[in-house]
Amino acid sequence: MKNIISIPQPADYDESELSRARLSALINRHIPHDGYHDLPLKGVRLYRASVSNIDPTRDLTNPGMCIIAQGAKRVVIGNEVFEYDNSRMAVYSTEVPVSANIIKASKDEPYLCLIIDIDPQKMAELTLRAFPNGLPKVQYPKALFIGKADPKIVEAGSRLLELLSQPDDAEFLQPLITDEIFIRLLRSDIGPLVAQISSKDSNLQRVSKAIKSIRENFKESIKVDDLALLCNMSVSAFHNHFKAVTSMTPIQFQKELRLHEAKQIMLTKMMDVSTACMYVGYSSVSQFSREYSRLFGISPSKDARSHLYPLESTS
Repeated sequence: MKNIISIPQPADYDESELSRARLSALINRHIPHDGYHDLPLKGVRLYRASVSNIDPTRDLTNPGMCIIAQGAKRVVIGNEVFEYDNSRMAVYSTEVPVSANIIKASKDEPYLCLIIDIDPQKMAELTLRAFPNGLPKVQYPKALFIGKADPKIVEAGSRLLELLSQPDDAEFLQPLITDEIFIRLLRSDIGPLVAQISSKDSNLQRVSKAIKSIRENFKESIKVDDLALLCNMSVSAFHNHFKAVTSMTPIQFQKELRLHEAKQIMLTKMMDVSTACMYVGYSSVSQFSREYSRLFGISPSKDARSHLYPLESTS
């Protein structure tokens, strides 16, 4: 499955263009340099990239929404490819390994994104208000939902960032603005999908339980029967729903988690390849090295060395 979204050409400014221009200016004001930036506002981050990158980066997502002010991004989850720009909103529904690269950015017009974490408990409260008569049926939700950008949500995102210059008011006003954003999101074209994030009876929430279990016990061998029981599903139904959400089997999912964890500990704790291999649950260093190289495009030893001695890696 491949979702290609055409990027709109410049036109006379309408409400959408004005709201995106305002949000772009605010993001640029608060993050003049590339990268992720945590803000004093709880659960709110900004991301900026001034160049497109051909080589994708690997990461683990968390439930949250991305309001794109400028530029475009491509995300691969399993075998599914998603592309979104400032005409779209992106919502990540659960924890999942992704491969991502910025496909439209420049020094003059960098990729700019406002990221707001989703608290499933808070979303559950708002879902009851947005769907008082019950949730619409959604058979196969995904780890990533993409919908049409709502200018009112973009405008609310700008008001959220304006609180950075109003610290005395931020504590009181941030919850009101984030509630507005999420209620508008729930009432949007992808609202029924987003609502699955917090619904205890949804297949997405059940799969999220399995994902949490795999993450907490990533070193141990997977027992699919136990995961299916945890999700209150038959084994075949569990396989189908898990793959629908993550585009991976549970074993493939665990493998990516192990490799991400190995990369993290090698780079942050200076752990050698053999020790990292055993730490994340591999019994064979050669298998670990092959799978690490296949996922990240570089051997674990070279990857660790390039971060320890960055100048040496470019010589």
